[in-house]
Amino acid sequence: MSQTSSNQLTSDSALLTRPVFILVDGHSLAFRSYFAFAKGRDGGLRTKTGIPTSVCFGFLKSLLEVMGTEQPQAMAVAFDLGLPTFRHEADDTYKADRPGTPEDFVPDLKNLHELLDGFNLPIFTAPGYEADDVLGTLAQKATAAGYKVKILTGDRDLYQLIDLDKEITVLYFSPDALKRSTSTITEFKPEQVKLKLGILPSQVVDYKALCGDKSDNIPGVKGIGDKTAVQLLNTYGTLDNIYAALDEIKGATQKKLADGKQDAEHSHFLASIKLDVPIEVNLEDCKLTGFDTSVLTPLLEKLEFKTFLGKINELQQRFGGTIEEAPKPETSKQIHANEDNDLWFFTAEDTAAAQKQSASPIQPRIIDTEAKLNELVKLLEKFTNAETPVAWDTETTDLEPRDASLVGIGCCWGTELDEMAYIPLNHKTGDNLNQEIALKALRPILESTEYPKALQNAKFDRLVLRCQGIKLAGVVFDSMLASYVLNPDRSHNLADLSKKYLDLTAKSYSELVPKGKTIADIDIPAVANYCGMDVYCTFGLVPKLREELEKIPTLHKLLLKVEQPLEPVLAEIEYTGFRINTDYLKELSEQLETDLAKLEEQAIEIAGEKFNLGSPKKLSEILFDKLGLSTKYSRKIQTGYSTDAATLEKLQEVDETGFVDAIMEYRTLSKLKSTYVDALPTLVRPDTQRVHTDFNQTVTSTGRLSSSNPNLQNIPIRTAFSRQIRKAFVPQSGWLMVAADYSQIELRILAHLSQEPVLVEAYQNNQDIHNVTARLVFEKEDVTSDERRLAKTINFGVIYGMGSLRFSRSTGVDKTLANEFIQRFYSRYPKVFEYLENVKKQAIAQNYVETILGRRRYFDFTSNSIRKYKGNKLEDIDLKKLGNLGASDAGLLRAAANAPIQGSSADIIKIAMVKMHEVLQNYQSRLLLQVHDELVFEVLPSEWSELQIQIKSVMENAVKLSVPLVVDVRAGENWMETK
Repeated sequence: MSQTSSNQLTSDSALLTRPVFILVDGHSLAFRSYFAFAKGRDGGLRTKTGIPTSVCFGFLKSLLEVMGTEQPQAMAVAFDLGLPTFRHEADDTYKADRPGTPEDFVPDLKNLHELLDGFNLPIFTAPGYEADDVLGTLAQKATAAGYKVKILTGDRDLYQLIDLDKEITVLYFSPDALKRSTSTITEFKPEQVKLKLGILPSQVVDYKALCGDKSDNIPGVKGIGDKTAVQLLNTYGTLDNIYAALDEIKGATQKKLADGKQDAEHSHFLASIKLDVPIEVNLEDCKLTGFDTSVLTPLLEKLEFKTFLGKINELQQRFGGTIEEAPKPETSKQIHANEDNDLWFFTAEDTAAAQKQSASPIQPRIIDTEAKLNELVKLLEKFTNAETPVAWDTETTDLEPRDASLVGIGCCWGTELDEMAYIPLNHKTGDNLNQEIALKALRPILESTEYPKALQNAKFDRLVLRCQGIKLAGVVFDSMLASYVLNPDRSHNLADLSKKYLDLTAKSYSELVPKGKTIADIDIPAVANYCGMDVYCTFGLVPKLREELEKIPTLHKLLLKVEQPLEPVLAEIEYTGFRINTDYLKELSEQLETDLAKLEEQAIEIAGEKFNLGSPKKLSEILFDKLGLSTKYSRKIQTGYSTDAATLEKLQEVDETGFVDAIMEYRTLSKLKSTYVDALPTLVRPDTQRVHTDFNQTVTSTGRLSSSNPNLQNIPIRTAFSRQIRKAFVPQSGWLMVAADYSQIELRILAHLSQEPVLVEAYQNNQDIHNVTARLVFEKEDVTSDERRLAKTINFGVIYGMGSLRFSRSTGVDKTLANEFIQRFYSRYPKVFEYLENVKKQAIAQNYVETILGRRRYFDFTSNSIRKYKGNKLEDIDLKKLGNLGASDAGLLRAAANAPIQGSSADIIKIAMVKMHEVLQNYQSRLLLQVHDELVFEVLPSEWSELQIQIKSVMENAVKLSVPLVVDVRAGENWMETK
């Protein structure tokens, strides 16, 4: 940044009346920090002991520079989780070409997280979303709370968030900013974006929809480059206006736009940053209040950041703290110490008001003696009415139940302000009750179904108690699950539910527990109030949520018959874990290393020069310049021609050198190695020798389960080599691994819901549905394997709203022929088309659609052309008259058509899990995992013959449809062998 622009930036900041909130794009800054130094002669910054520090140093340097310029009052950092997001679900090529994470980046990033914690900077992430979406959501919340928001990033995607009315700008930095002594961080407002891209921030998403984004594999409209995109947007303003005026646009551009409309809408969806990510945010936690020097100093010493250590007092001030001075000796002028010393400057009215404000609205009973405990147990034994279940909660030192110390237990049995108790067990100070004595006294209540219980996120407390030897029973209400059933897309955390239904605001965990501490460090009365308020709110939520559920009986039944019975099943799966053969993975990693080296040598030999296989630019030069492959199979981007997965697949058919084959296999194996083969062994717990995933029951909009830490639902199976990873998943020694999966469950559900006679008859007669479709679409009796493959693509594609363009792209069929196939499909299966159209109309008319069991997914459309039909009869809605919908609403309609199918599939396998859990109570064998339409078990060999029949029967009869459900059950020595 020039001296002039720097002064201007400072001048602008000085004029602000609103406090400044800096949002940091964590992964963007971390990667740019890494590569800014990794390309140096020394290969990056390291300590004397070899600890990589490029990320930490560059990140902190940039952070301090911006803080010095902007003088923020609040800050937060957003990171990606490295897991698939809703964009990956919509497009499996999204970001597929990005190179693997460098080996020394991972420990550097881990140290960065510790460093940020040391500075008391909050970190935000969200499963299923990217950091950009988290930043967008935080920006909206912060500006609504009165902040001026500035987003520090090196990613131009975030330009779309710039909004002068809301005072949101972007602080854009280049990698050079990390090396130079002068700043190269520039504040971007609309005029800077206009100078840089030729468009306004509000047009950034439409711009990407037109010309795409190579770095993220966003396709855009084929043949439309950035210059044309800018011209079109400057003429017509928006993507919708461009397509509305398509007849005015002449020549090749008109044809490209017409042919690429679906790609434009899809790209618009991928490029749009979400502003409503369901994350729990307390903006008070983001205020800069300084840090604990005793926590931060060892971190800086470990990283050998001597410069920062020498300026620890300056850092403290910059982060909003105060410098601790040595205590001065008392003099006669000092005020004598007394309990009201710090209140002397308040008036009596001020003091009374402050004391009233800080007073707790509840008076929990602290159970710190055996006498009090016995009295509490006698009291709790009276509560056996399921209409008013006692609310329970546990307080622990860790979110991982196996690593957690049980600090205390809370319960609430009424609405009076003293009808709750807190049992302190492992606080570091104060009078704790002996844990063994307490649990022995509570066991008859906690383990009995005769004493109904209500919890918020019962699975966590169940696992905590399980690790302490208590098997929780009698849970009749889970407020988090009830909220999820009522509307999956809203917030389900206790704070938001309490505010919404009870108008109560409780102290947050971060307000109670300082960074670097645990709840065991907090005094007993403070935790009693905190835990007491949690159980008080949970108790109060039960009648409120039940009242809503009773208005929609199908949802109430879904909670009682599916979601709540599933919770202990998931807890058991998490507790059991999955055994991993780490020796095998080590061998596989070594084999991969050898294979990757051979592939690299092969590619270099064919190219005739040494090059970095991870460089798309260099790869483009070799493919199209050196090897002379036609660029018609690719698309033009800023650095040359795209070398994404779709391009390589097309080039593979015409490349006779074997170069493309080598590159594609190299990319595949490299990703498998870093993501699974090398990562899984690090996640095995030493005490159980198993991997323990977390199942998320309240995350997806469709009702499906998701898995995290690690995500075992994404273990690949598509290729022969990727299937070898499943070989590492093994049962208990001497046992069998068993997998049972539904055959074509979503197509069977479609047949049931649409009542399409051809599909129903085919399934009832156990016919090959893909052969049936192929015969109808190709209008002949004998079909080839290729024709069956095309029919299979259509069958499954229709469920997800696949049009002719996507069908053409995924199969290589000519667009005209692809359109003809799709039209034939709908003409042969008219009931399918009618059903899918009706579901879209239902979404428009009532803003939600339902599964077979009545699970709802809600849709919030933005287009006036759709919103005006809310409340109308289905027959009064003509989808053809909706006009050119925005990409967002078009995507929502496709999701609406699919939601009953995908949601019903989720419901069916959940019921199967609950029923199988009941069956397994009579066996030693265990359920280990659920992956979409598949259940995985470890089975004692002597139980296999019985369970093979039981598993198949239970799963096939989980829900009765008008077509049969079919389940394949197979056994092997490992997961791979079950396929």
